[in-house]
Amino acid sequence: MSAGDDGKPSVLISDRQTRPIDEPGLRELAVSTLLAEGKAAAELSLSFVEEEEIADLHLRYMGEEGPTDVLSFPLEDDDGGVEILGDVVIAPGVAARNNPDVDAELRLLLVHGILHLLGHDHEETSDRAAMWALQERYTGMNVP
Repeated sequence: MSAGDDGKPSVLISDRQTRPIDEPGLRELAVSTLLAEGKAAAELSLSFVEEEEIADLHLRYMGEEGPTDVLSFPLEDDDGGVEILGDVVIAPGVAARNNPDVDAELRLLLVHGILHLLGHDHEETSDRAAMWALQERYTGMNVP
């Protein structure tokens, strides 16, 4: 089934790390976030990786050393009516250091990464407030 066939976006998940994750719950959150953002005919790739892999990506694409918690790689491609949004890459090991409630942190990072793919940013204070409000709406978590 491709994106939009059932009125829902397609979320492809690759889990290349060792920590347990709630894959069905994270997929559901990704779908509900994309639907809320008006992206029913969209495809998203979501990868969960070890710290070494995200550190390599962080250096290669951002020019910054060390692991980070989430990276987004927008593609902005259209494949026959399906908008291919890009990739969100999350390191659960880093998430675990950010928040003892790893499941909650993974949910926040997932939504954060999706919002970046959709063009949201948090460099300016006003943009940050808008993005944090969306994160809170979609995750139900208060974002500091």
